[in-house]
Amino acid sequence: MTRTPRPSRRAALAAGISALALSLAAPAAHAQDAAPLAPMPEAKEINGARAELGKMLFFDSRMSGDTGLSCASCHDPEQGWGDGAALSDGYGDLLYFRNAPGLFNVANRNYFMWDGRLDGADLGTVVRDMLTESHTMRMDSRLAQERLKQVPEYMEMFEAAYGAEPYGGRMYGAIAEFLKTIRTENAPFDAYLRGQENAISDAAKRGLALFEGKAGCASCHSGAMLSDGELHATGAPDHPDLLGFDPEKLDETAQRQITLLRHYATMGTPNYMNLRGDVGQYVVTKDEGDIGKFTTPSLWDVGQTAPYMHSGVFNTLAEVVRFYNSGNAKSAPLGLSPSEEGDLVAFLNSLTGDAPAITPPELPDYALRTVGEN
Repeated sequence: MTRTPRPSRRAALAAGISALALSLAAPAAHAQDAAPLAPMPEAKEINGARAELGKMLFFDSRMSGDTGLSCASCHDPEQGWGDGAALSDGYGDLLYFRNAPGLFNVANRNYFMWDGRLDGADLGTVVRDMLTESHTMRMDSRLAQERLKQVPEYMEMFEAAYGAEPYGGRMYGAIAEFLKTIRTENAPFDAYLRGQENAISDAAKRGLALFEGKAGCASCHSGAMLSDGELHATGAPDHPDLLGFDPEKLDETAQRQITLLRHYATMGTPNYMNLRGDVGQYVVTKDEGDIGKFTTPSLWDVGQTAPYMHSGVFNTLAEVVRFYNSGNAKSAPLGLSPSEEGDLVAFLNSLTGDAPAITPPELPDYALRTVGEN
């Protein structure tokens, strides 16, 4: 009996990618059901004492294993709560394979991480993962809590916030409470949606019409978060530094590939050693239909969060618009004229509010503890 050979996993992955590309030829199936654009959601309730403690911890490099990084190292207020790099650095001398996303309105997200592997309802869990993951801050929470116990000011702040001493879950919860305070403020389009007709320019209004109509952006960037909160494959390319296109950066590419493959290995990704690109949600679901899917980012404050995409491959909003207009992401171009591209960029800029006003706090030092009070 002749046995029909099964296709290799690599061939199956390639077929999955091809199928995704073909599926992008038509407008998104959910476009007609997209939620209407709406003002920013109201702020969530915040515990002031815990948020203040979380702010200190967010900027404190003692929260990383070798004390070389803080949360703010990759999520800098002056860089739109990202790090300003296309692809981020990791713990120690590791080089990472994705762009560090900004944190504006993080408390209102459906998913965390570009591949959507963490539930947006649990900020404390994403804090825990970023602190303890070996690629990011590689902190053992038991060590962190002992470090904090050697700082009198922290002991006082934990007592005020929790009525108890430093502990893993309390550290995560405090930083999560601080993250709730990172919100869009005074974006012109938010004011427009609240009834201020002159809050945005005529060019931005033309761009809004394109956003909701001809360009089709609102099929995914919808609702009060300017995101449907889902994951989609749009064809956004990986960064050349991950794929090894520059012969002068092969060492950097190798390091990013090592980090990528370790991530795949820890996530149980099938046949991961034959993968070199970022396959997105596939590493979570192991469903070939999810190859290349990434979370839809919120567009609030998008003017502050360059570079763009999971790979940081585009430096400007104009490049992003040109990419989608060219037909690289879909089988047919959008058909926007240069002036329409400019209007769409003008609208995107109206989604950006004031620059962050948060100043890194002065961090307290270690101090000797009184015998008998440990």
